Amino acid sequence: MKKTQTLSISLLFVLFTCAATFAQGSRERSTKKAQAAAQKSSNAARVFTEIMGTHEKSIPRDLLDKAEAVAVFPGVLKGGFIVGGRGGTGVISRRVAGGWSAPAFFDLGGGSIGLQIGVASTDYILLFMNERAVDSLLSDKFEIGGEGSAAAGPVGRSASASTDARLNAQILSYSRSKGAFAGLELKGVVIKPDNEDNNQVYGMTARDILTGGNKMSMETMPEGVRVFPETLSRYSSRR
Repeated sequence: MKKTQTLSISLLFVLFTCAATFAQGSRERSTKKAQAAAQKSSNAARVFTEIMGTHEKSIPRDLLDKAEAVAVFPGVLKGGFIVGGRGGTGVISRRVAGGWSAPAFFDLGGGSIGLQIGVASTDYILLFMNERAVDSLLSDKFEIGGEGSAAAGPVGRSASASTDARLNAQILSYSRSKGAFAGLELKGVVIKPDNEDNNQVYGMTARDILTGGNKMSMETMPEGVRVFPETLSRYSSRR
């Protein structure tokens, strides 16, 4: 009887210890995810602010005001030898009443074949100009140049008449590399939701974050990620 009781107590102690260790590990992973999410949002906000601060070469405000969603992918790495590729992570916010939604986390990737060598870091900004473009983005895997048509976005203080053809595109794309910011026609780039991060941070998928009538308000979204929609609101807010 005593041996049985001792074994039972030992087993309960082991189970309790394992449960406590698992719970602690979960909390640590959750904290790390929250910190990483805040860093991604901060990096995206910094890139957007820096680009909008170069007035003669920034995204035109009247064009930005027409966008339904904005994506920023900071520090995307492109490189390789013979076979090249690019990869990075970023955030996307959709316009909501009075501002912008919580930033959903996405991955950007793509490949290319050709004679190339070396590594380069590039910041990408994408404007999704209508609801159709945003809806396409929320599929499991969205390829620019495949399902979505994109054009190099114009830069300057305003979108002039000479850019009318570009304004018909669903997506306008920009890049900054080695300090130079300009419109860039992207092809073969795949964007897909990072729902592991989205679920960890929000308990929702990218589709839940960016669609529906119950989008999170600024007050209810995690404090660490607010910097990105707050930054967008400083440059464009419909009334």
